[in-house]
Amino acid sequence: MTTEQELQSLFNKLDGDQDGKVSINDLFLSPGLSALISAETNTTSPQELLVQYDSDKDGSITFEELKKAVEKAKNLN
Repeated sequence: MTTEQELQSLFNKLDGDQDGKVSINDLFLSPGLSALISAETNTTSPQELLVQYDSDKDGSITFEELKKAVEKAKNLN
């Protein structure tokens, strides 16, 4: 389980270009952080995370989309 602040910090680390979105490339470039995201969202891969939670289908995950995924997995304090 993680707090919203911890999740925001993790998101910021993954968002290398600071555009407010985490792309599939960002996830693959940070395998350790990607594994943590997968654990917190109960997904098995970055692709599965995008398929399930990329609500606007732009090929990336915003903080709000990530937060919803973690909440759905019941891993947000």
